[in-house]
Amino acid sequence: MVDVDTALRASAYNDRKRKSSSDRDGGKSTSKKIEPFDPLMHSIKEVADAYSMWLVIIYGVAVAAGIRYLLMPEIDGPGPLLYLLPLLLSATIVPLHKIVIPTKYNELYTNGNWFRGIFLFIFTWLALSFILSNPPLADIAPPTLAGGIDIEQTEGIEDTTWKNGIYTIDMNQDTVDVVLGMAVRDNVNAESVQINAVIKYRGEILRELANGTVISHTEENEMFDSVTNWTRGSKIGQHESDVGMAWDLGTLGPGEYTLEITMTEQGNPWVNTSELVYTISIAQTTVL
Repeated sequence: MVDVDTALRASAYNDRKRKSSSDRDGGKSTSKKIEPFDPLMHSIKEVADAYSMWLVIIYGVAVAAGIRYLLMPEIDGPGPLLYLLPLLLSATIVPLHKIVIPTKYNELYTNGNWFRGIFLFIFTWLALSFILSNPPLADIAPPTLAGGIDIEQTEGIEDTTWKNGIYTIDMNQDTVDVVLGMAVRDNVNAESVQINAVIKYRGEILRELANGTVISHTEENEMFDSVTNWTRGSKIGQHESDVGMAWDLGTLGPGEYTLEITMTEQGNPWVNTSELVYTISIAQTTVL
């Protein structure tokens, strides 16, 4: 704790210090001067900022539309050029201002204006590209399988697990009857997807499941609908737009089987393709 005498001594010392500092300054205090407000200059700066904003927005829209309707139809699929080109074009923001905007406005721009202009250009391009590249204006996403693959619960199947593209079947007998199921999902029209699928054993084709089949209204689609006891429950084909397919693979013994699937659709503006590889591992746990 500080006693009264110590507090008084400290206060007297601070008073002497402030007085000494005031004497050195000649008794003059520093004044802060506010710069006068110029309404005319402020108005001109606002006009310059508005010109810059609309120039950058129009430029971003033009770049996004050009990439979507001129560049994308000329290439086979997504690539680095689709995002590298707009990022490189952001370097043209400064010279574009000097060419288009009158000099009396262009002289008012600072580094802050260039930073905001580049950021606005990239944001405008990204936002419009997202709109132009997705339904209903386009379809660039390849079809996929909703939830992977599944197996019908049949006699002899003791347990099943699905992890990282590997479907493991534990059976309690020498062989097991396998009915394979999957559900195709797409963001526009899954029924128009063409599918190629083969199942291999030790590198050799065991059976060709589909050869360019359009998945709608096929026997495989009807078989999928007829199965009610999938081992994973309703983990595949959860949405009404998903199109299910199923194949009876027959009687399989222990071993690892490779399922290779290629799905293709005519998207907009290019053909969308997805290639998937799954493993079906069958293991014998006990023999009755």
